[in-house]
Amino acid sequence: MGLFDGLRDELSFLGGFKVTLEQMTRQRVTRQYPREKKPKQVRNHGRHVLNRYEDGMEKCIGCELCAGVCPADCIYVRGADNVPADPVSPGERYGFVYEINYLRCIHCDLCVEACPTEAITETKLFEFSFTNRADAIYTKDELLVGEDGRPQRLPWEDWREGDDLHTSGWMRATSPSGVAAYEGRVQWSGELGYGVRPPEGGQSQHRDDALTGSRPLRETFSSHLDDIDRLPDQQGMRGIANRLRERMEQRMPPPLRARIEQRMAARAPAAPPKPTVWAQNTSSKSGDTASEGTSSEGSSSESGA
Repeated sequence: MGLFDGLRDELSFLGGFKVTLEQMTRQRVTRQYPREKKPKQVRNHGRHVLNRYEDGMEKCIGCELCAGVCPADCIYVRGADNVPADPVSPGERYGFVYEINYLRCIHCDLCVEACPTEAITETKLFEFSFTNRADAIYTKDELLVGEDGRPQRLPWEDWREGDDLHTSGWMRATSPSGVAAYEGRVQWSGELGYGVRPPEGGQSQHRDDALTGSRPLRETFSSHLDDIDRLPDQQGMRGIANRLRERMEQRMPPPLRARIEQRMAARAPAAPPKPTVWAQNTSSKSGDTASEGTSSEGSSSESGA
């Protein structure tokens, strides 16, 4: 056994540091929670809210379908007739009593799917705790959005920016009855304070990661993927260069980006001229055919004679 073989055996324990050294070169996934949080999933199920139409009227019509479909029996609803002089909702009835017991709620969102008017949706807020059982039963005054359309923020809830955006995104993800022609098209009413929410990204060519909140989530998850799990244009040194370029373009001011695009368009080679397509004169062709037919008839008559 040579000198190098003995040295290799003595230093074989260094092989155990391979995984550690590989992780040291990757981006850290540890976050200083709760001061710093990672982006939440687009379809995250959180605390419910009762929405309003853009004119301020309540969407809930007191039909009690949400209470009937709830598997945990945590929703209690009672409807009442609208006063014609001062209606609360556009329908004949409205939700007079609305309560959700979060000690029972399993956040299955069957209530959201059962609602015919999209009155109840779920935000991305899931970090809230209670000091007594009475606080766990949310009433209509706590669930209904304010005059500005924003959810009520209670003292025991940890709201962060973006938790009230893109609520119940899966309700705007699929096409009705599976018809692909309507995939990604808006087929829902607007909400006070938010307007008409965009369709969920990633479903069709209508995808918009900026509007649906998928961009920060996509960037966060892609930074933790192994190189082999990335798309071909995101692998190796070329992938690093592409990601750096995308980040620079996102942080670039719009006027500067417009000037760069104009310069790139000016430097681009001119498109080759299209080949000339000669128009065919159909009338002359028909005339020639007719004359040919006449001549052929004449020759046949002469031959018969």
